[in-house]
Amino acid sequence: MTLEHGVKVSIAVCDAGGSLLAFNRIEGASAVSAIVSQGKAAASAGFGRASGALQADSPVIQAIIANMGGRMLPAQGAVPLHKNGELVGAIGGSGATAQQDEECAQAGSAGL
Repeated sequence: MTLEHGVKVSIAVCDAGGSLLAFNRIEGASAVSAIVSQGKAAASAGFGRASGALQADSPVIQAIIANMGGRMLPAQGAVPLHKNGELVGAIGGSGATAQQDEECAQAGSAGL
C-alpha cells in the first residue's frame, strides 16, 4: 500500500512497552489517524499479536486498556515486530480501511 494506491495513512512504530519510537503521517491523512495508529501499535506490542486479533469486548482486555490509560486500541491495523524470536515492538497504521491499515503495517514490518 502506497500513495500510488491512493492510501493516506499514519504509521506508528513502538517498542515492546508501547512507547512511540517513530511516527509518520502522510500528507492528507486524517488527523485522528495519528492517534489511532499509535493506539493500534501499542495494543499489538502489549499483547504480542496483531491488534485485530484482540477481542475488544473482553472484560480482561478492557481492564488492561483502562489500566494503561486508554492508550491501546484493539482494532485491526497493527502487527507485532519480532527480532530473533523476541517481541521488540509493533507497527500500526490508520487512515484507510482496517484491512489496508494492516497491509501497510505488514509491509512496514517486512521492511524493518
